[in-house]
Amino acid sequence: MKFIDELYEYYKDRLTGDEEDAEILTMSVLEELSREDLLELIKEMDDAELVGIVGLYMLESLKAKMAQEGIRQTKWSSSPSIIH
Repeated sequence: MKFIDELYEYYKDRLTGDEEDAEILTMSVLEELSREDLLELIKEMDDAELVGIVGLYMLESLKAKMAQEGIRQTKWSSSPSIIH
């Protein structure tokens, strides 16, 4: 995705490689984007990116729901990859 490439290029010299960097950067950017901005980013995605983002959202939402409901954890590493 062009937006992610540009975001990475802009901040790469300030990143430490820690996962927390990505989380902080993501939350900071999302706070600044409007609904219209987000929809515009989605419009720019190709089919694989769109499937990947919706798949990741579904996976994480189901995992959170299962954890909330107290359903036994399964081996997620054995599940098929949704992200391309």
